[in-house]
Amino acid sequence: MMRLVVRLLGVAVLALTFGFVIFVLALPGPAGDEKTDAVVVLTGGAGRIARGLEQVQTGRAKRLLISGVDRTVRPVELAVAVGQPEALFDCCVDLGFGAVDTRSNGEETAAWMRRHGYKSLRLVTSAWHMPRARLELSARLGREVRIVPDAVPSERAPSAMIEEYAKYVLRLAALGLGI
Repeated sequence: MMRLVVRLLGVAVLALTFGFVIFVLALPGPAGDEKTDAVVVLTGGAGRIARGLEQVQTGRAKRLLISGVDRTVRPVELAVAVGQPEALFDCCVDLGFGAVDTRSNGEETAAWMRRHGYKSLRLVTSAWHMPRARLELSARLGREVRIVPDAVPSERAPSAMIEEYAKYVLRLAALGLGI
């Protein structure tokens, strides 16, 4: 019996290690020039908001949702902070104040997408965060919305990558179990 348990643990460790290697090797990069109805930026990393604004300014998306914004931030303040005209925020940028984590980013984004009737989105977040972010959004948006990953490159310590992989695996399992 003990040998079976040790073998099963060994197989599990090998599977998780192999999965981690694939996770790291498959991290996405920036998307191309493909157009989408919307662009959604998940706050929390350098370069994300600038990347999202660029997509609207170049006509690759009609509107931008910045999800997970602190409740004290106002559009005019953010426009000044990122060096963009307030008119861009007035016409084309929505600030989402309801998200506090990746799961609630998915909920906030899904509600926003339904409200606008959009069927495609460019998802902007860090490369290491993209698999879990895409998983959460896909779970809430279903197959009727096309998600284009647009990853912002960023450095991440190996321990943080392992932590992100663990979160991804746990959410994948939870969603698979309907949790």
